[in-house]
Amino acid sequence: MTDNVSLVSGVAQRYAAALLDLAEGEGATADVERDLTTFEGMLAESEDLVRLVKSPVFSVEEQLAALTALLDKAGIKGLAANFVKLAARNRRLFVLPGMIKAFRALLAEQRGEETAEVTSAAALSDEHVAALKEALAASTGKSVNIVANVDPALIGGLVVKVGSRMIDTSLRTKLNSLKFAMKEVG
Repeated sequence: MTDNVSLVSGVAQRYAAALLDLAEGEGATADVERDLTTFEGMLAESEDLVRLVKSPVFSVEEQLAALTALLDKAGIKGLAANFVKLAARNRRLFVLPGMIKAFRALLAEQRGEETAEVTSAAALSDEHVAALKEALAASTGKSVNIVANVDPALIGGLVVKVGSRMIDTSLRTKLNSLKFAMKEVG
């Protein structure tokens, strides 16, 4: 399974690097970044779109037709739209979320920024995001972009991933640790 994960991440890296090269060449990096963020938001909001992207049962033609309509409706065009369609044509659509993440990571690295993936039980307010950015910037010594996710199963607290480091202050983890400790004692 690890080999499949590294294979998929390798594919995502190659596609993301190629897209970044094209975007820089056309001076469209900001547009591509914005459009990919929009598409990523669409994925987060639609289980049907996730199914379309991840399921191998749809033909290339079905995926392309559906994606073309969605991209047009969302106003996603140019390199980002072509990129999504290329992934569909090459039967790599299931790797698209990883490609977007890799693109964002390459762009952040180029800008000298760090990306932090933050998962919370409820959506973070703008004030919380700003405070978190400030604290992480002080800790890493770099400007920090936050990719926020919501997972109600955390109950409370945060899980913060920056590079290879992870800080888990979630209530779920604390309760699991307590449950494990109680089993050890009993």
